[in-house]
This record gives sequence, C-alpha cells and structure tokens, in this order.
Amino acid sequence: MRFDLDEDQLAIQETARDICRRHESLASPPSADSDPFWSELSATGWAGIAVPERFGGQGLGVAELALVVEELGASLAPATFLGNAAAALVVDRTASDEQRSRWLPGMASGQRRGAIAVGGGSSALAIDAGGAALLVAASDGVHVVEPVPHLQEHQAALDITRRFATADLSDAERCSGDPAAAVDCVEVLVSAELVGVAQRAMELAVEHAQQREQFGRPIGAFQAVSHRCADMLVAVEGARSAVLSAAWTADHEPERLAFATSVAKVTAADAAWQVTTSSLQVHGGMGFTWEHPIHRFLRRAAMSGRLFRTVDQHLDRLATLGGLSPTEG
Repeated sequence: MRFDLDEDQLAIQETARDICRRHESLASPPSADSDPFWSELSATGWAGIAVPERFGGQGLGVAELALVVEELGASLAPATFLGNAAAALVVDRTASDEQRSRWLPGMASGQRRGAIAVGGGSSALAIDAGGAALLVAASDGVHVVEPVPHLQEHQAALDITRRFATADLSDAERCSGDPAAAVDCVEVLVSAELVGVAQRAMELAVEHAQQREQFGRPIGAFQAVSHRCADMLVAVEGARSAVLSAAWTADHEPERLAFATSVAKVTAADAAWQVTTSSLQVHGGMGFTWEHPIHRFLRRAAMSGRLFRTVDQHLDRLATLGGLSPTEG
C-alpha cells in the first residue's frame, strides 16, 4: 500500500506543527484552565476532527487525528487534546445514538472536554482529566461518567509532563458496543504520539551533534555519533510508516485493524525508547542533568509505551493473529 498525505492532511500537519512549536513547553503540564494547546487547537475546530458531522464534528478520520497527535508528542503536550479525541472515538464506536447525541457535540466543539482513562471500576487511571466534563474508560466494557468524579491525584509518576489520577467509575453509564476496535483506534493515536516523541528526541540529538565540538570537530563528524543518529532516523521513519498504515487501516479496512494496531504500537514504542535513550547518550553528561529536556522525552516514551497494552501483550496478539501460540519459541 502506498500512503501519501493529501493537501488537506498536509495543511493539518503544518498548522499543528506551527501551533505546537509556538507553545512548546518542556516543563510540568499547565492546569486544565490554562492549557495553551487545548485552547488554540479547539479554537481551530479540531476537537471534533473524527466526530461525525451530524454531531458537530469535521467527519474526518483517525489518519488526520494521528497527524495532530504526532506533533503534540513532539512538544510533550499534555494529554488534553489526545484524551478528548480518544474519548470521542470510543463513544462514537460504542455508544447508542441517544448517548452519542448527548456527549459528542460538546466534545466536538471543545465546550465540554472529554478525558480518557485506563481500566475500570474503582481503579481507573485517568490522564490529565482535571477540568474535563466527562471521563471515558474502556476495559471489559465502555464506562462513561458525567460529571467527572473526585480524582485522587498521584503524587508521582514516571512521566512528569502529565497528571495521572485514579477515578471511581462504579456509578458510570455503560455503552453497549464492543470496545475492541475503539481501543485499537486509541492505541494508534498513542503510537502516533510516540513517533512525535522519537522525532523530537532525534532532532535534539542532531542539533547537539552539529554544535558540540571535540578535538576541533563537531562530534557528529565521528562515526560513533553519526551512525547512532542514522539509526535513530531509520527507527523514526519505520515507526511513522507503521502508524500511518494503521491509521489508514482504521479508516478504510477496519477488519484488519487489530493486526495493524499491534504492529504500530510495537514499532512506535520500541522506536521511542531506542531514540530517546540514544539521544541521551549523544548529549553525554549534559543529557543526564535534570535541566536538560531529554529525560522528559525518555519518561514519556517509557510510560506511553505501556498505556492500554504493553509491547509484550501486542507481540502475543500478533502471534495469535498469525496463527502461532504466544508461548511457542
């Protein structure tokens, strides 16, 4: 399959990149009321990119969403946009018409932001859910709680660029649809974010390799560094291809989505970890300091790579889908 972005998709990608680079912040996430990414992206009408037009959205697809989320990943943006988009995808694919009419218009307009949670029951892990109007979780079923219950903030998390909290969904309203395909779509978005993380980590490494000098030469002139940067590029482009393929599959061949999603998540998670750790090595001692941003990319790569399903779980699913037992050597 050949995948080329059309003019509209290229325009979305360019605009998202411009917005993210203007607001790029590598510090702790802002509060929900002052999130510049959310306020500006929702003002563009992109909060409802993949929401059907009859519910006030743009009626586009997962591919367009993935382009925006990749740029957000490169800027280490909070999950405000991602959470709203993921919640809308899950609701649209699992809820009844009455539920969709009740929830989707607000999420599409940005006036009633949704958030996503992992798990269910009394131990759902909500991601950047502060200020959200409703919370959506998908595990053994889809649970929607409105308004968002009291959130018990975690004091510490590996990814310090986001806020994580536990939420009790015991009184949530359930959607009757099968969450499997919806969760796969959300994982495609998480994979797109990981590609953005890897892309920006690679850019930081290349910039440093061009500027830092040893023995009168930029360190990028030495094979040990240049080969490491070349390996980063191979990993990033391979992951991007896998994610774009999965996003296209979600929009055009949903019956093949399970396999494509697992390939995308495995490839993107491995690439993000490989590139962020390699970038840290290129930066040398500077990369190990708290002040340098590379550790934040590494933290995001490590935690986002484990959201919903881990790489090992996806590898087991690929083995099963391919007709092999996950326990076979």
